[in-house]
Amino acid sequence: MTVVGLDDTDSRDRGMCTTYVAARLARRLREAGWNVERTLLVRLNPAVEHKTRGNAALAVHTDADVDTARTLIGEVIELAETEDPRTNPGVVVADGKPEWIPDDVAEFARRAIRTHHDIDDARELTDRHGFATLSRGNGRGLIGALAAVGAWEAFEEWTYESISYRERERWGTDRDVDREPVFAAAEAAYPDAWDTVDRGEGQAVCIPHTPCPILYGIRGDDPDVVESVADRIESEPVASRQLFVTNQGTDAHLEPATIGETTDGRAYCVDGTITEPPETHTGGHVFLTVGDGKHTIECAAFEPTKRFRDRVRALRVGDDVTVCGEVSDGTLKLEKFAVRDLRETALATPDCPECGRSMESAGRGQGYRCRDCRTSADGKVAREIDRDLEVGWYEVPPVARRHIAKPLVRGGFDGPIHPEQ
Repeated sequence: MTVVGLDDTDSRDRGMCTTYVAARLARRLREAGWNVERTLLVRLNPAVEHKTRGNAALAVHTDADVDTARTLIGEVIELAETEDPRTNPGVVVADGKPEWIPDDVAEFARRAIRTHHDIDDARELTDRHGFATLSRGNGRGLIGALAAVGAWEAFEEWTYESISYRERERWGTDRDVDREPVFAAAEAAYPDAWDTVDRGEGQAVCIPHTPCPILYGIRGDDPDVVESVADRIESEPVASRQLFVTNQGTDAHLEPATIGETTDGRAYCVDGTITEPPETHTGGHVFLTVGDGKHTIECAAFEPTKRFRDRVRALRVGDDVTVCGEVSDGTLKLEKFAVRDLRETALATPDCPECGRSMESAGRGQGYRCRDCRTSADGKVAREIDRDLEVGWYEVPPVARRHIAKPLVRGGFDGPIHPEQ
């Protein structure tokens, strides 16, 4: 067996997609008579500065020998958009079964999803284990490529994505996909296939808007289901299709922490209490503050999270929550949150027990009184308040969801869920 990892072949401006390069490699291997056991799509740390949109690295598991794999990947890597100086492809070829990958390479993969690596880290490990490498430019792609090599041994939770690719001459043009069959297929397959559409925003989120080769991608927990959804979509001709095993929708990037342990460039789940109420700033972004008695952290629901902001606005000072997301410039960008305990009462001016009207202040420290009825009260009273939230988990809608973020409908959360579709 041979494991081929590759990364950083695409460009933010010029297009291409590393999934396409991996799919082409898998196709060339099959045409040459070799078996491809699986093709992995591994989402790495979404906070990495040099990433393109999804920060994906790929791995192909094949029974081809190392020399054959090196030859074929050497031909396919020429598809990389190296005219963009920010594109620095890297390839790592490891001899042996994916399950035999050394422990330090698996740990490298785990850390690549939650922290940051330098190119020297990757080069040192590939040299230590005698892995063959291929790179262009500064070789930054070797980081993701090595992480993809170690991913199968590093992680246990996997989902699937079926990606359909466009004919070459259509790249960079508007995609021709019939919207109604997409929504119908998504409805029939939900929740086994998820994040195909955003019903609230009326968008087919499975269709990208970049100049890349992808026509649409269907994600879910069942490989047969995602393929069946892809079969039902009516569109321009599909040039090819590839099924990927992926860590998308798993929350593998999130790590539990206290507020004081958080740092920029990583993603966390932290517990706390709302200490400053939500405020809507210019542009429609919503900010609030969460504290744990020792530290506080600002949290934000940005405008692209759409209706999720209404959930955030419904929080009140005193609510106990768990907040999840990437920390950048000291602010946690909310991907989801859990309400653990809602504040059900608030202090209010008492009403007169005789006439029912609101009392007035009797002066500083002197309580309240009704001037007409001459009744009095020592201070404010607790009054039940209506809440627009319930205890449980809330999430951004599919249109705003990161590839690696876990949709609530997949389950496994420690409380009731309120999924977005």
